[in-house]
Order: sequence, then structure tokens, then C-alpha cells
Amino acid sequence: MPVRTISVVIPTWREEATIAAAVASARHIGDEVIVADPGSPDATQAVARDAGARIVEAPRGRGAQLRAGAEAATGDVLLFLHADAGLPPEARGAILRALADPRVVGGNFRLRFVPAGTFAARLFTWANHVRRVVLRIYYGDSAIFVRREVYEALGGFRPLPIFEDYELVRRLERLGKTAYVRDVVVTASARRFEDAPVRTLLVWSFLQVAYSIFGVAPERLARFYADTRPRPRPRS
Repeated sequence: MPVRTISVVIPTWREEATIAAAVASARHIGDEVIVADPGSPDATQAVARDAGARIVEAPRGRGAQLRAGAEAATGDVLLFLHADAGLPPEARGAILRALADPRVVGGNFRLRFVPAGTFAARLFTWANHVRRVVLRIYYGDSAIFVRREVYEALGGFRPLPIFEDYELVRRLERLGKTAYVRDVVVTASARRFEDAPVRTLLVWSFLQVAYSIFGVAPERLARFYADTRPRPRPRS
């Protein structure tokens, strides 16, 4: 079946500072933009709605929010984008070209962290590229896209507190051929690890090994994954 429409799903929690830019980026790519939010205490929903997104209420947790957004979407392709990430308009054509091959079930984009000149951004940009090429491991910050019928056949995202993206990716990679789009780049904020990049890389490597090799439950690992989003400003 030819691909005609793309739905962009963005999960949010206290993202009023970044969501307008993310939605603006997504509107150049998708035929609809869905923001899945659990009721952020700041102005995330209002800002997203004003920027042109449709709001879907969801239980808090990225896995549950992504699942709710996908269930509300109507597109032939689902593109999952983080609230602090951005894709250029050329991403739409890149997705359509990748999926013109009927063997391709989905894929992701080459990831670049910003601000680009920092050591943290360079380190994690390099690490994510090597991990994708060598190990076929990638996460939601690299803007995962998937055919709708494939997503539904896989059972969609599971409501995990962490690794909900990688868990889907493992099933996607087992199912068929995926595309790694390198000529169009998704940019993402380096805010999570800019204060201690090496320590963060080691912690994330530990989490990856614990989950994928030793089978430690995501619920146990989630406590090591800090929330770096800004606290909501007090209302006057």
C-alpha cells in the first residue's frame, strides 16, 4: 500500500519552553501533529494547541503517552518525535523515499545533539551513530518512523517507564528491513548529559546492558534515569 499520510506523535511533560518549536518542525512533515500529554502543570498543552497540535490526554510515562498518541493517529506512517528535538522539512521526503521500498518496515534518522560545539554533544552524537551502525540500537530521540500496519501488527509501544523505544525497536528490527536516514538529521538537546557527559554515557551503558542482556525490569532501572526537564514556574 502506498504511503500517503504521516502522523507525528510527540509525548510531553512540562515542555512549554520547547513544544512550540517541536510542533512547528513536525507540521512541515506530518499531515497531523498529536501531542500526548498527561496534564502538565505548566502551559505545555496550551502552547502546543496554539502551535497547531491536537492534544491527547494520556497516563504519565513516555511509553503510555506514545501508545495513546499512536492510537489517536490516522496516518499511514507514524513518526515519533521528542519535544526537545527537531527535523527539517526534508524529513518528509526522506521518509517517503525510504518506505517506497516495500521491504522497509520503518527506520530512524541520524541524530545530532546540540549545541553542537560542546564535548557532550560531540560525544553522544558519535556514540549514537556508531551504536546504530554496528549494533542496530537506536532510541526515540532519533525520530523513529514506522508503517502504521507494522506498528499495529507489533502491538505498539508498551507502557514501560524506560526503554519503551528500544523495546519497540528490537521487535521492529526482528520483523524486517529498517532504514537509517543519514542525509537528513534530527537535532536533539544535550541537556540530559551536558553537566557530566562521561558519567551519563557510563550510566546509560550500564542500563542498556542490564536491560538487554540481563533482563532487569525497566521499572527497576527507571530510578537511575533522571528527569532533567525544568521545573514549572510558579503561577502568580
